Amino acid sequence: MIPDSQWMQEAIELAKEAGQAGEVPVGAVLVRDGMIVGRGRNGPVGHTDPTAHAEIMALRDAAKTIGNYRLENCTLYVTLEPCTMCSGAILNSRISRVVFGAAEPRTGAAGSVLDVFANQGINHHTEVTGGVLADECRQLLQQFFKPKRVNMNPLREDALRPLDEWFEDLPDYPWQAHYVSDLPSLNGLRLHYLDEGQTESLGEVQDASNHQQITYLCLHGNPAWSYLFRKMVPTFAAHGHRVVAPDLIGFGKSDKLKKANQHSFEFHRQVLLDFIERLDLQRIVLVVQDWGGILGLTLPMDMPQRFAGLLVMNTALATGTQPLSKGFLSWREWCQTNPDFDVAKLFARGNKHMSNAETQAYNSPFKDRGHRAALHAFPPMVPEFENSPGAEVSRQALQFWRNQWQGQTMMFIGVQDPVLGEPVMRELQQNIKGCPPPILLQQAGHFVQEHGQSIAESAEQYFKVSTP
Repeated sequence: MIPDSQWMQEAIELAKEAGQAGEVPVGAVLVRDGMIVGRGRNGPVGHTDPTAHAEIMALRDAAKTIGNYRLENCTLYVTLEPCTMCSGAILNSRISRVVFGAAEPRTGAAGSVLDVFANQGINHHTEVTGGVLADECRQLLQQFFKPKRVNMNPLREDALRPLDEWFEDLPDYPWQAHYVSDLPSLNGLRLHYLDEGQTESLGEVQDASNHQQITYLCLHGNPAWSYLFRKMVPTFAAHGHRVVAPDLIGFGKSDKLKKANQHSFEFHRQVLLDFIERLDLQRIVLVVQDWGGILGLTLPMDMPQRFAGLLVMNTALATGTQPLSKGFLSWREWCQTNPDFDVAKLFARGNKHMSNAETQAYNSPFKDRGHRAALHAFPPMVPEFENSPGAEVSRQALQFWRNQWQGQTMMFIGVQDPVLGEPVMRELQQNIKGCPPPILLQQAGHFVQEHGQSIAESAEQYFKVSTP
């Protein structure tokens, strides 16, 4: 007599075929008088049929072979415990015996969740044997589902994710990508960040050369991303400091919300606060420009013990108490009338020293038109009036910088910036306690970081000496 394990091995081969076809790997064979009379493997996806379970497919095959819907004196071998649907079909077809491999603790109807076959009120009784080659059957299922379970960052239905190949071979951007998606404020969105020069483990006791390590937290604006800091990261890291540069949601390698109205000042601010907490950043020198400052300058008052310095470039605190600059209003109007503007051309216009490959790199996150919602959202999101979202927290931040800031500050101004240039920055300087006279970069425009190597070298010397 042929043992059950041999017939189950036949069912396992069918289960493997199902897995290779993208179906849940379950296989079944029907045996009568020492011969296989029916074969089946899972096929709901391929057949677009919710009833196309391996057992059902084997029953259909056997009925055709035998020429009768009554399958008496047959034994069904299946790699996974039958569900309620399949158990009912087995009873209706008058199968004499069922042998299954792995138990199914969620839907099994042969003893795990229900025991359909033990119901004495049914006029046909089928003998059940479970656990035959259970480990091998279970392993097939585990191998099939493992890649799906490993994906801890599934894409939300209301978001898009840029393709990795969009960012291949970018000039001067060799760094490893890091991602986080479990911040409370992200609600499952995936945020990308650079993290260079970090201590190997948070619990490690640092040696004397590292105990004064600074963390440079670099926050970009619109329509840039962490690529903007490529000329500053190497200098900071080369001097033994940690450099963290996140891509705001909607920018860079981070997930993109599909609709502009999904973006808000408070959302992005809270993401940054949660991000700092999660990475447990300490002795931070905050490096900000554009929206990096509009948002970033509101952060230290919530966690002042984490911040040691401020490196501030063309930006502002939008408190809603003063009119927005004419330059900014012109920029906002231009964005509204040119919603699909070429980001690369924008960078090339104010940075003649950049190569075409460098300017085109700024287009990388926005190669698909659907990925541009943040570009549409951010210009009108700048707080304009006292009751605008973000205005109140910006006013609180202004009081913090005027009266409570204890760290060191360094200010650089791109003089050619028509939006947040020298007049705006001089006013900001007057509102930051202890801020020394700014350093003017006569050739730099709005995107000051495109002259970032000299800025980083000056900042490294300044904060090394002045930061406690």
